[in-house]
Amino acid sequence: MPSDHVELKPGLETTRAQLAGAFGDAEAQERASQPGIVPMRKPYKKLFVFSDPHKSKENGYNFDGWTEGDEQGPVFDYTGTGPNGHQVLSGLNGTLLNHQEQGLELHLFISDGHVKPGGAKKQRYVGQMVVDATHPYVERWDYDPKGELRRVYVFRLRPVDTGLTDMRPGDAVQPATKTVVLPIPPREKTPPAEPGAKSKKTEKHSTGQTIAKVSVGERIVNRREGLLFTAFEEHLEKAGHKFSSFQITVAGETTRLTPDLYDETDHVLYEGKGLTTRANVRMAIGQLADYRRHLEKADTLRVAVLLPSEPTPDVKALLEAEGVGLVFQTDGGFAGFPLP
Repeated sequence: MPSDHVELKPGLETTRAQLAGAFGDAEAQERASQPGIVPMRKPYKKLFVFSDPHKSKENGYNFDGWTEGDEQGPVFDYTGTGPNGHQVLSGLNGTLLNHQEQGLELHLFISDGHVKPGGAKKQRYVGQMVVDATHPYVERWDYDPKGELRRVYVFRLRPVDTGLTDMRPGDAVQPATKTVVLPIPPREKTPPAEPGAKSKKTEKHSTGQTIAKVSVGERIVNRREGLLFTAFEEHLEKAGHKFSSFQITVAGETTRLTPDLYDETDHVLYEGKGLTTRANVRMAIGQLADYRRHLEKADTLRVAVLLPSEPTPDVKALLEAEGVGLVFQTDGGFAGFPLP
């Protein structure tokens, strides 16, 4: 039992100083520069994560909170640490990403007012969490306090037991007040060093090892899509093309749309799929239509689907009928590139 007898029950209101005293880690003492990810390695093997909506806005992002979730259950989005410049998947962010491998129980707190005016912030205990197995995090882009566009990592946390989790409507991610399109640069060539980390610009996910069950088929498709885009980006570079992407925040919604790739040289937007099936192609057509209407020069913007192999004649006819270009991988490169 911790020395100050702090029992972690959902809804508990405490302070970081009280937690530090109870769990015996001087690094957890509350101070202005304290990061939001605090390991309590000895002897309790815990990792405390503190979400502070007000502090998040000061640091140039507003991604934290409960999302709509999915068929596996609710998800809490938590932005990693690092207030200036690009965030990295090392240090405390790496500890969060790999908390299970390091034997650390993950516990989430949300800043909820002050003990007294001008006093310490109250921390409300939400519950024990785990980083999502299938999609451990997503990349987001925003401006830091200095006005510089930078990458942040938003970790996807799932409750270990929803019955022992303090979930409140007020803690949900807030819808955007306006639609904003941010240009984002190409992905980095050097992959992150942290185990399980991914280097991506868009929706090419890696799969970490956690308690959730992950489909082997989904892992294979994700990997195929990642390899497809790696090869295509190299193909674009050899052709002298510049490429990037966008992050689209939509008014009234909490999600961000991120197209797979924008060929700046040819003014073409690509959506790629790891499998060449009718269902995947139909999905890509819908995604491209959704992205396109939010972008500048949409009337001249061309759209195309990128596939790992040649589709059937009828799927080709579908793409032609919808005015969507087709590029697919071959043994010698990519057929259909550049678009006519």
